[in-house]
Amino acid sequence: QVQPVESGGGLVQAGGSLRLSCSSSGLNIRHGNMGWYRRAPGKERELVAGIEGVNSKVYGDSVKGRFTISRDSGNKMLYLQMNSLKPEDTAVYFCMIRNHWGQGTQVTVSS
Repeated sequence: QVQPVESGGGLVQAGGSLRLSCSSSGLNIRHGNMGWYRRAPGKERELVAGIEGVNSKVYGDSVKGRFTISRDSGNKMLYLQMNSLKPEDTAVYFCMIRNHWGQGTQVTVSS
């Protein structure tokens, strides 16, 4: 089964930045729904940022103005730039492309 592959997670101090990358493993990312989700300990999975249709971007309320989703269709990569990180952003971050899910990458933000 085709599975996107995330990378770029790690440990960062509050206020810092990280850039997550997702290789689409050959999935077409020019069209269709795709995005980044996260699951924090004890919480349900939530949408962080997504691309719908041709290029409509949506963001979770808690990350608006701090996170930016982008894609490189030629290289079939999806990205999530995360700035001004907060301890509450600590979670496993998952890439989803056309209903195919990656295994996730851990992001930990220390206070």
